[in-house]
Amino acid sequence: MEELYFRQIQAGPMANFVYLVGSLKTREAVIVDPAWHVKELLEIAQNDDMKITGMLITHSHQDHAGGDFMGQHIEGVAEMLELCPAKVYIHKTEAEKLSVPLSEIVQTDEHTTLALDPFKIEFIHTPGHTPGSQCFKLNDRLVSGDTLFIGSCGRTDLPNSNPEDLYDSLTQKLMKLDEQTLVFPGHNYAPGQTYTSIHQEKAQNPFFNFPSKSAFLSAMGYGQ
Repeated sequence: MEELYFRQIQAGPMANFVYLVGSLKTREAVIVDPAWHVKELLEIAQNDDMKITGMLITHSHQDHAGGDFMGQHIEGVAEMLELCPAKVYIHKTEAEKLSVPLSEIVQTDEHTTLALDPFKIEFIHTPGHTPGSQCFKLNDRLVSGDTLFIGSCGRTDLPNSNPEDLYDSLTQKLMKLDEQTLVFPGHNYAPGQTYTSIHQEKAQNPFFNFPSKSAFLSAMGYGQ
């Protein structure tokens, strides 16, 4: 994919990954989860001669979208909009959680796609970590947010999380992707490795290999 622009950037003290994804043909790109040091993130795109035309949010937690968190303010979508007016794409169940006008938001669902000539980004709704968690698939690459990590998966002990939904998202959606799909997670949690594949996760990730939903729930601390 010679025309694909794809950058993985670690940002902030929580080892978040931010992604710049775009087309070298049109020099247009979207930024995924623009939290932490938004001016610097925008400068990276500008230095690469790329114009940010959209912001894609995997979920509304402050370390991915910005906002007030544990006594500190995390720069995010609101600050990015001041520097770079662009539509914000977030799942419809979490649109009102962002501190930006709804007029600036595109409320996505399972069928949303976004064209980046000559590419197309597919939005995959993967609830569990949050009700509106979503992943973004572009050809053989998946940006998985906090749904799927390298060797692990998102937490379900937070407000509004749901372990049953996460099990379904992992097994009924992500596990069914082509095994050669490369997976780029929302945090740098695996020493020495910044991306994985569906094939590797099927082989090594225990959360992909429980024989039943009840076994998964038990492992997540929800014994039945």
